[in-house]
Order: sequence, then C-alpha cells, then structure tokens
Amino acid sequence: MTDVVALLLRRAGFGPTAIELSAAKQAGYPATLSAVLSPAGPDVGATSAPMPVLARDPYAGQRDPTPEQKVSFERRRDIETEQITRWWVDRMTVASHQAVEKLIFFWHGHWATSIKKVRSPQLMMVQHRTFRQSTDFVTMARQMVVDAALSLYLDGNRNTRRAPNENLARELFELFMLGIGQYTEKDVKEAGRALTGWRYSLAQERSIFNPVEHDPGSKTILGSTLDFSAATLIDLLLAQESCPRFIASRLWFRYGSSTRPLPDALRDKMVAAFPIPMAMLKVMFSDDAFHATNGEMVKQPIEWFIGALRQLGLRPAALPTETHDELLKILEDLGQLPFAPPNVGGWRAGGAWLTSAAAQVRLRLAGKIAERAAVDQLTPESLAYLLCVDAWSNRTYAVLRDAASDPRRLLTLGLVSPEYLVA
Repeated sequence: MTDVVALLLRRAGFGPTAIELSAAKQAGYPATLSAVLSPAGPDVGATSAPMPVLARDPYAGQRDPTPEQKVSFERRRDIETEQITRWWVDRMTVASHQAVEKLIFFWHGHWATSIKKVRSPQLMMVQHRTFRQSTDFVTMARQMVVDAALSLYLDGNRNTRRAPNENLARELFELFMLGIGQYTEKDVKEAGRALTGWRYSLAQERSIFNPVEHDPGSKTILGSTLDFSAATLIDLLLAQESCPRFIASRLWFRYGSSTRPLPDALRDKMVAAFPIPMAMLKVMFSDDAFHATNGEMVKQPIEWFIGALRQLGLRPAALPTETHDELLKILEDLGQLPFAPPNVGGWRAGGAWLTSAAAQVRLRLAGKIAERAAVDQLTPESLAYLLCVDAWSNRTYAVLRDAASDPRRLLTLGLVSPEYLVA
C-alpha cells in the first residue's frame, strides 16, 4: 500500500527527516497537506539563512574599465556567485517551509536563467526575489517579461525596432507560458516587436524601457490586433486557454510524473485553481492519480543532495569551507547547480539522471556526505528509518547487510540505492 504521507513529503519538499515523517503520519494526510502548503507563521529554520546583501555590480557605471579592472571585477563576480550559491543550498536545507523552497526552485527551472551567461549575481538575486515574492502566476509573468536577468540571458538587450530579436518572445510562447504547438512563427515575430525597447541596467538592477527603441506599430498576435507592448502581450498570453493547462502540465512533470501524462480530469481541476501555484499543487496532491505515482519519480540531484543533508542533520553553512566547496563542485559535476541551469529549457528529468557516469559521481558525493555524518552504528533497518525509505528490496537489503560492519559504507550504499534515488 502506498504511504501517501511519505510520498507527499518527498515530492512537496526536498525530503523529510525521520522526525518530520513520524509527526506527519500521526497528524494524517489532510492535516499534513494543509500544513505543508499553507504553513503558519514565519519560516523559523530559514531565519538562520537570511538572503545575502550584495554591493552594487562592479561594472555598474563603468563605461570603459581597464584590463586590470576587468580582472578585478570578474573575480568579485565569481566570489559573489559562490556566495549566493552557497546561501541557497543552505537555505533549502534549513528551511522549515519546505514546499515554499521547492516551489521557488521549480520556478528557477521553469524560467531557466543561468549565471554563467548573465554573470551578475545582483541581477540573479533580483530574479530570485521575484520568485520568492510572487504568490500567483499572473503577477510573476508580468514581472518576468521585463526581468533584467532573463532579458540579458535571452538577448533582450539586442531587441530593437530596427532589428527585432525573437529569443525571449519564442520562449514565452514555448517554454514559459503556452507550450509547443500553441502559436505560429508569425506570432513569435510579432511578439518580438512587442518586446522591443527594454534594456537591463546593472546600476538600477532592473530593466529600463527606452521608447525610442520600441516598435509602437500594430501587431497581430494569436488572432488579436493591437499596438502590443510587453505588458499587453503578457495579458494576451495569460488569457489563452492553453496557459493554465501548460502550467498544470509543468507542475505535474516536476511533482507528479515525468513519464506518465497528466490525466485530463486532474488537469481540469488544476486549471480551475490557476493562477495560484500552491492551490494547483493542493489539487494535485489530493488526487488519486498523484498517489498512484509512488516510486516513479527519479530525484533530481539537488533533491537527492538536500534531502540527504536534511536527514543526516548536516548543514552546509556549518561545514568547513573547503568541504562545502568540494560538495558543490561534485554536485555541479552531477549536473545540477543552483543558479546555473544548462539551457533555457531547464534541467533534465527522470531516467536522464540515471546514467553510468552520473552513478559514479553520485557515489563519490554520497561518500563525501557519509564522511561528515554522525553514524557510529547503523543497520539496514535503522538506515531505512533515517533516510525515510519505505522498505528495501531483497536485493538491496542483502547488499546493505553485507556492509553493516562499516556504518559509513552502509550509509553510502543506502544513499545511492534505487529505493533512495526514486521517490
């Protein structure tokens, strides 16, 4: 029988601790669902990991930096990139409101923007605050269309009335709001015109509108003709029936199943809860179709990593800097470092994480985690409790039993077991 409480906590957050799971089982599913998605009061855990305050981007206000200044500026950017990455990993680990942190990470992958191209940690943190402050998709979409980091990432600064750039327009249709097949190439071209005139400002840490560079002419998009601007374009996309359907499908893909399609009946119920993401998730988590996906979702590396740290009582910020940096470097080798998605499509899902190369990297990272864990005595049974695993298969149990004399080896093997990798 599916342990629906454990399933909920594994999918809604980054992985429950044994104490959290025990308390949730005692409270029951309805009460746990409400507590997870509508947490009361401030996030006590997250208060120990406040958002970093960064100085102004070193390039702000600099027209012609010298080669020496460029070296210094880039070094500072690298240091601040490491700072915000360490902070977010720590925040995800210590946060009490796990569903909130998981949803923020979902939006980061949805509106995928990489620091490796943007380069400015300041702009990335402005975008991050947008995710953190937006409680509905409508508000978020209206802010993201002129988000400075996203604009820089998708070449919005090159989008002028004389030479329209379609990158941001295309991704708004295909990846962010409507999905493949819901638009034409002409729609993309016309939307590109609507988005002209916006430029990112490092000094102001936002996008600035230059009316001289904007194309004010009439545009026909998705059958509607208007002197579209960025704001009215977003309103048009939000009004499409395909928009809430697409967002529902993306939530299902990351929280429900990356292999089985979203059932029509559940999709319709999620659409009715649009544009509030937490309300859409509540509908999903309450449905039998979600409960039937137990054991089908391969954990993303960040889910696996944060979950392990939480269950073992390891806080990234409390680790020696060298150890912390080493763990993040291995996590990057595994293919998923916060603030650095591989492309605008975001991170992979499902079996794509289960390659032989990934298995070797994961084993190395699991070993490093086990080195830091306080595990003097372990058995396969106590390990299952610690890692919130429902049960070991006979094959996994036999392997773990043979390693029982070495607690850290036993823990390492448990962390890379099929039962732990799949939620």
